[in-house]
Amino acid sequence: MRSALAIFLLVCAASAQETARAPLGVFEAHGDVGETPKRGSVEYDSATGGYRVTGGGANIWSTTDAFHFVWIKVSGDVAIAADIQFIGAGAVAHRKAVLMIRQGLEPGAPYADAALHGDGLTSLQFRTDRDKETQEVKAAVTAPQRVRIERHANEFTMYTGNSGAELKPFGSASIELQDPVYVGIGVCSHDAGVLETAVFSNVKIDPAGAH
Repeated sequence: MRSALAIFLLVCAASAQETARAPLGVFEAHGDVGETPKRGSVEYDSATGGYRVTGGGANIWSTTDAFHFVWIKVSGDVAIAADIQFIGAGAVAHRKAVLMIRQGLEPGAPYADAALHGDGLTSLQFRTDRDKETQEVKAAVTAPQRVRIERHANEFTMYTGNSGAELKPFGSASIELQDPVYVGIGVCSHDAGVLETAVFSNVKIDPAGAH
């Protein structure tokens, strides 16, 4: 009989967009999504469980996205949470580090994410249909230490707060995604000519509602 974890984490065939596989902790693969003139990367520290993600791309916004994505395929209700810290001052205030639940690896795929911007703005971003305009719900807090996004069927909710403390919900959206979905972490530089880096630590992927 399959274990609960085996049922929960659905590992599927490799996508042509993914890079060469390497140890990635809770994730299975990574690669650039959309137009990224400078190639992104990820470094996983097995000692600390942290992920150092470097990405380019003009934005995760509007009708098309460009960023570096580290992911695993999952079916059913799911939540992903992490502490996020940018490295360096950054070239653009709206560089983004995201926790994302996405339909596919196409630039215009539907998705929901919890996005931390370089200037501290934090928002639930979402695209309800392929190649449609991105929408957002901004959180009332700035530069939270920890971010979480949950999927309950077609409802997506973002939570924010300090590491080790109870997270509070800020924003929800309804997006119809078909299983399996891509769940992961990503970085966009907001300037396609540069690369930006963020560290994701204490990353947890659980069935939604499990804290």
